[in-house]
Amino acid sequence: MVQTRKNAHGAPPQRRNTEGPVRTSLDHLPEAKRRELSRIVEILFAEFGDALTGKTAPHRKAGRILKVVLYGSYARGDWVQDPIGGYTSDYDLLVVVNHEELADLAEYWGPADDHLLRAYQISRELTAPSHFIVHALSDVNRQLKRGRPFFTDIIKDGVALYEAPDHPFDAPQPLSPEEARHEAQGYFEQWFESAENFRQLAVDGARREMLKESAFLLHQATERLYHCLLLVLTLYSPKSHKLNFLRSQAERVAPQLIEAWPRDSRFAQRSWELLRRAYVDARYSPHYRITPDELAWLIERVGVLQRLVEQACAARLAPDAATPA
Repeated sequence: MVQTRKNAHGAPPQRRNTEGPVRTSLDHLPEAKRRELSRIVEILFAEFGDALTGKTAPHRKAGRILKVVLYGSYARGDWVQDPIGGYTSDYDLLVVVNHEELADLAEYWGPADDHLLRAYQISRELTAPSHFIVHALSDVNRQLKRGRPFFTDIIKDGVALYEAPDHPFDAPQPLSPEEARHEAQGYFEQWFESAENFRQLAVDGARREMLKESAFLLHQATERLYHCLLLVLTLYSPKSHKLNFLRSQAERVAPQLIEAWPRDSRFAQRSWELLRRAYVDARYSPHYRITPDELAWLIERVGVLQRLVEQACAARLAPDAATPA
């Protein structure tokens, strides 16, 4: 259900609002999923309000959430919840704010991210992980005018969970296939080569029994592969080092990438968790431990991911490939 804000920082009351090009109906979702999405919006508003407390700069004191838009599989209606195979679609949300600085994730949105993680893993308020990106309305409208496929897809397929009045999205503009392919080719050349360099360094590190260093390098290879895929296919990738988030975004646009990471065994789940944690813990934590078997498995799976990313990018960059919608 679309919501309209009651005040600057408080949780918004339930109210339907049909303004703007984005759909507003959640009738395709079960009632339990609608309740979870309402709870996610409440958490976002509450944590953002807390983050603004005590701020004195005018744009901070007047900080507002203008829109919360659900996109991806739950917006389209093709989400997956497979407890046997271990795969669950994530809730994906675009949060739109009224000033560029308020989109700074580290400054304003870390507690909201932590709260949503606890709601899924600890309190079990949510039955699926939730991830969000934050952009200023001016930035989103710039992206729409440039024809960025990621943002035009949100306009086409997204569902507004909350909209403030009188802050519409601009109409998306077309992007020529030649422009899109040229930009995507540049992204592929930059990011795929970088990913391969880190993967090779990780393999060399494993041979020298530098296990923690190799794990960190594999994290970097994986991160770059996901950025490569997203930039080539959508001309957009979120500024994030979080592999869970990047994996969910990449698998949303290229479901064949799910094959890279089996989720049906404790060994696979633990190994992925070690890779996810390696960005920080492999460098700084004396308690981080990874076995040669776990590292070898990760090297193998990153190789699979690399192959799948290369195939998906090659299909997108082919001369007869269609421009992303």
